[in-house]
Amino acid sequence: MTMVPEDIIKKIKRIHIKGSRTVNTLMAGQYRSVFRGSGIEFEEVREYSPGDDVKAIDWKVSARLGRPFIKLYREERESIVILLVDMSASQRFGTFSGLKLEKAAEAASVLAFSAIKNNDKVGAIFFTDQVEKYIPPKKGSSHIWRLIREIFTFEPQGRGTDIRAALEYLSTVSRKKTLAFIISDFIAPDVAKGLRTARHRHELIGAIISDPGELNLPSRGIVSMAGFETGEKWILDAGDPQVRQRYIHWKKSQLADIETALTWARVDYFHMPTDQSVADVLTLFFRQREKRMR
Repeated sequence: MTMVPEDIIKKIKRIHIKGSRTVNTLMAGQYRSVFRGSGIEFEEVREYSPGDDVKAIDWKVSARLGRPFIKLYREERESIVILLVDMSASQRFGTFSGLKLEKAAEAASVLAFSAIKNNDKVGAIFFTDQVEKYIPPKKGSSHIWRLIREIFTFEPQGRGTDIRAALEYLSTVSRKKTLAFIISDFIAPDVAKGLRTARHRHELIGAIISDPGELNLPSRGIVSMAGFETGEKWILDAGDPQVRQRYIHWKKSQLADIETALTWARVDYFHMPTDQSVADVLTLFFRQREKRMR
């Protein structure tokens, strides 16, 4: 078994403890209020009582027995939650607030703890330009420890990003409707069609990981840049206002294209910058989602 460096163990432990505390204190009950169970099952027919929803009246039974009866249904609470975690080379980027991959691990921890507290099972799919690893859904705090540990220690074979391939793989390992969180920077080709196809079977949520440094260049000097995933290199004059403006416009257009793809596919999403609190971002997202559901 490969020994995990002490500094990585400390990060895993910190994220594991922080995720558990966040769910138990700041976000208690929020997950349950916005993510329903996997389905609805018929439970019983009983006689109508004042205050019951008239839409639930079973008119056939009521006509047969000569008085109103209603149908009751029970929600199947236990769901399968899959975290699709982008392990591509661009996730190794970060400036003052840590790597994007570290923020992805923290978001995954909070989402996983929220799920198991709700009695759901949690699994994961690690992907780059190929599916790298599948961790079957389970319950328990020790399982979440394993998920976080794998995010920090797994060595992917690929460098690029193929979200469509990850979603296709999801549909092969999960025939049942699944709640899937795609934790990625979404810098990938053919995102929209893959999302739209998968959304017909599964409930998808996008977690867009970003770093403020991606939108900025140094204030002056010649800057050498290289694409994490492609290896392509550029030389930019950071002191040239036009160069800076074009660069910022390009990055903002890239982000706008991601939002457009998610919106077109009718996939809900939230932004998770490395310099912001996971608890604050998710709390706001859950509240806004709950309002939209009313």
